[in-house]
Amino acid sequence: MPGQTLYDIPDDLNEDLKIFCGSSHPQLTQDICECLGMPVGETYIDRFANDNLYVQIRENVREKDVFVLQTASAPVSEHLMELFLMVDALKHASAHRVTVVMPYYAYVRSDKKDAPRISVAARLIADLLEASGADRLLTMNLHSEQIQGFFQVPADHLTAVPLLCDYFSEKLDLTDFVVVSPDAGSAKRAGRYAERLDLPLAIGDKRRDSLLKDDAFISRIVGEVEGKNIIIFDDEIATGTSMLVLVECLREKYDVGKIYAGAAHGVLVGSAIERFQESDIEEVVITDSLPLPEEKQIDKIAQVSVAPLLASTIYAIHTGESVSALFR
Repeated sequence: MPGQTLYDIPDDLNEDLKIFCGSSHPQLTQDICECLGMPVGETYIDRFANDNLYVQIRENVREKDVFVLQTASAPVSEHLMELFLMVDALKHASAHRVTVVMPYYAYVRSDKKDAPRISVAARLIADLLEASGADRLLTMNLHSEQIQGFFQVPADHLTAVPLLCDYFSEKLDLTDFVVVSPDAGSAKRAGRYAERLDLPLAIGDKRRDSLLKDDAFISRIVGEVEGKNIIIFDDEIATGTSMLVLVECLREKYDVGKIYAGAAHGVLVGSAIERFQESDIEEVVITDSLPLPEEKQIDKIAQVSVAPLLASTIYAIHTGESVSALFR
């Protein structure tokens, strides 16, 4: 269930505000609308006989301030096409402004040209969203903050740091804890958690085998972890390899206590769930920026809701309030 919003939402919220969703995460959209005290906009999504998608907006949106939620859950490409059609339909139905709410940004890791003859897909998604008619983007915890600069339209970049930190500070006595980053590349992100929790930061020294380049290992931990409890933070968990290799290093080379993990996005692909269930991690805390199917709901996985944060941000954008004020 969603919690309290960061703004006091009036009961008579402006009727010019409309919120719609694609098929990627209807529960999150429902929770956001519950926070705002308004219904989810009515849409109809189907397929033609030739497998083409059919999208219809079944409400009047003329001169309305419209928000469309579509997160990058599987099947990602199909959900993107669905989103492009929805935005295009809304613009051609004379919506005043269309804001795309994409908590987990599509192709977020394809943010640079690091091999010959490849696409910088994260930039391409930005171009396609703007071409379809999006006037604004609202997203969370980008893997690379430079993606925000790919947009010619305003792009609001939210953070789940306060949500995850509040969860751990309310649940645990953090007296003997250390925040650990899986590698140097994640250190800046992990540092934000450490700063908010007022905890020291340690960093995993991740290397790759010269013969087996895909086999990463952590040779040591830079920082003091001996005798401490650990919280590992990262922006997302996909296969879980980085975190589990770090856990293995901590257990084998150091005398550490309990180990917890937190991440903004729980992608959890492949055998990630099984590996975490069998691991020495006490609990993995993620947000509901992505849906968590029933088969992935295990005792070691906990979710915190981003619905109040997104609802507050939607309200701030709609009324012209400050978005950055939400994080002071």
